[in-house]
Amino acid sequence: MDFAQPPVENYANPKTCFFHVLFKASALAFYILSALFFNSFVIIFVVTVLLSALDFWVVKNVSGRILVGLRWWNEINDLGESVWRFECLDQESLARMNKKDSWLFWWTLYLSAVAWIVLGIFSLIRFQADYLLVIGVCLTLNIANIVGFTKCRKDAKKQIQQFATQTIASRFSTMIQSAFSVV
Repeated sequence: MDFAQPPVENYANPKTCFFHVLFKASALAFYILSALFFNSFVIIFVVTVLLSALDFWVVKNVSGRILVGLRWWNEINDLGESVWRFECLDQESLARMNKKDSWLFWWTLYLSAVAWIVLGIFSLIRFQADYLLVIGVCLTLNIANIVGFTKCRKDAKKQIQQFATQTIASRFSTMIQSAFSVV
């Protein structure tokens, strides 16, 4: 008997994974450790929000596209209404996406939001309303990505289901037509 472990899947995009985690970790780490080094709320606010904004941009425009094959944006139409736009890879490409990359993407997306919520609770307990502003901005950026990518993933699944339904219907129709054309 062979008791060898199955090969472990490596990250397909280690650099993208690194930067995906780096910006999330840097915003959280700076916020947590900044009280040790800075006495200025303005510096803490500006740097933390800047790091969080960089994280938002990297996740939305780079790591989301590379790690899970999804991209989203929101635009205002001519009537002044907010319209969500979604983009995803084709079915074949989505099926080939690296599971480890995808796992890292989704878990860090949700865990960073949980971390900001926990920090918000601590700020509430310590009556630090000004720091709640920092956390609120960072959490809003994080939740915007969660909502955008969750909607995008649901839209991608719907498109795959529609494609599968159309393909089956088309093949069935072709089969029926060929059966009757023989007669």
